[in-house]
Amino acid sequence: MFYLNHLGLVCSLGRASAQVKHSMLDLPYSGIRISTDYCDGFPLPLGKVVSDLPVCDFLSLRDNSRNNRLLFAALEQIRPAVDNAIEAFGAHRVGIIIGTSTSGIAESEAAFRHRVQQGEFPEQFHYCQQELASPAAALASVLGICGPAYVHSNACASSAKAMAGAARLIHMGICDAVLTGGVDSLSSFVLSGFMALESISTERCNPMSVNRCGINIGEGAALFLMSRKPATVALRGWGESSDGYHISAPSPDGSGATLSIQKALQRAGITSGEIDYINMHGTATLQNDAMESKAIYALFGDTVAVSSTKPMTGHTLGAAGAIEAALCWLAMQDDNPSGKVPEHLWDGQADPELPLLNLVASGFGTGYPLRWCLSNSFAFGGSNVTLIFGRE
Repeated sequence: MFYLNHLGLVCSLGRASAQVKHSMLDLPYSGIRISTDYCDGFPLPLGKVVSDLPVCDFLSLRDNSRNNRLLFAALEQIRPAVDNAIEAFGAHRVGIIIGTSTSGIAESEAAFRHRVQQGEFPEQFHYCQQELASPAAALASVLGICGPAYVHSNACASSAKAMAGAARLIHMGICDAVLTGGVDSLSSFVLSGFMALESISTERCNPMSVNRCGINIGEGAALFLMSRKPATVALRGWGESSDGYHISAPSPDGSGATLSIQKALQRAGITSGEIDYINMHGTATLQNDAMESKAIYALFGDTVAVSSTKPMTGHTLGAAGAIEAALCWLAMQDDNPSGKVPEHLWDGQADPELPLLNLVASGFGTGYPLRWCLSNSFAFGGSNVTLIFGRE
């Protein structure tokens, strides 16, 4: 069994699990706010982390980026538990697998702007700040971990694949515990790219609506300590597929998504009828919502509770899988006996071309503690990952 023992979390809903859980289940609250940062003064809705981040003077220049400061904001919430695991198992028996899509690319953007204006790079810039391996390398260096430490970069499926990879390390006997999750930070690079694809919404994203017109970019970090030590929630199943339909568009028939969901159900040893809640990838783009809703309807019909949490957090890209896993984890804890799940924030205008799903309304709860939750992550290039979490 691959138990998720501890969680550190920071996103636009808050810094710390209790704050995020309150924002997600009790209010509900959207962390999407209009900002002119990262987009040359053009106002866009972003899921930006506004709380103060750790200074991280202990990091070397090559690892000191906003991206890694988000990561260490999550780590500091569970640092005692991580240190205890290292002491109990040995530094060589603890691993690190992180997902990210762009790492510290924002530092390079700022450095090149400085060079254009001043003729040279700033002293606080190091090229390695943008390297994809930086999050795992920084954690390993600071924690003294010498087990496997690496990064998955599979666009928006990155951290979901990282969590599946963590379970594999434990299953193979390579590690006794793994620090796993994901991190991504806002950057002009990402916003410009999605704007070029005409996939950015100028309003809060509106998944599953006939009026949906694109995503909101967000940022954040989620870190789990995974081990075989019993805990309330475990990663019970995962499924991965690659439909290879298009470099950026998903297969319109949802075949890749369907396959990843089926594999996850099979590995978890349960049927589709046992799932209590589905956290959709739910980007609010025309193509993603169309294919995902087809896949969900084909396997689950219109009864299981479904929502997208991206109108709350923004699309956190490589961190999305881990952050949305964290939202499921929070909803599955003992202090939610009525089984409240995140509301599906939208305008209520259903797209008649899409299957009618059971989108979560305000105040909805299952009436019992959540037993099984499923979370989807789908990425460019047809990289599809489904995670299933079970409550003990």
